[in-house]
Amino acid sequence: MLDNANLENAKSMSIIVTKGSLDWAYPPFILATTAAAMDVDVTLFFTFYGLPLLKKDMNPKFTPLGNAAMEMPMMGGHVAMPNMVSMLPGVGSMAGKMMKNLMARKGVASLEDLRDAAVELEVRLIACQMTMDLFEYSLDDMIDGIELGGAATYMESALKSDINLFI
Repeated sequence: MLDNANLENAKSMSIIVTKGSLDWAYPPFILATTAAAMDVDVTLFFTFYGLPLLKKDMNPKFTPLGNAAMEMPMMGGHVAMPNMVSMLPGVGSMAGKMMKNLMARKGVASLEDLRDAAVELEVRLIACQMTMDLFEYSLDDMIDGIELGGAATYMESALKSDINLFI
């Protein structure tokens, strides 16, 4: 078990969140909420395709296409989906439903729950202003409690952070 006394040199963390697919959305939220629960100041900077994770109506997509490491537990083993099958219409949606069902059966928190926990734990959530403008999102599209900022806003946080990650 990790003792908070061991964290004297790691009291802040920043993460750039660039991807919003189901499998890429979990790591930043899990790391952020875990660190925040350990009294680490956490900043998440959502840009480009990571920005939709801050939308009120978050609906991350999932695709096995090009993900050679993806194996699903089936029939007592682990089955990888061939790329040829992944290209067929509807396969990505089906794989996403399978992944969500597997996570629910295994007791994995939903992305919405992890995002709510991040807000509750006072993780700093920054939406990239440039990306908001580029993709024509408004603050009305986003959850409450976020702030708008650009690269300079992120850099102010990152330059003070003990841990910086790009996901």
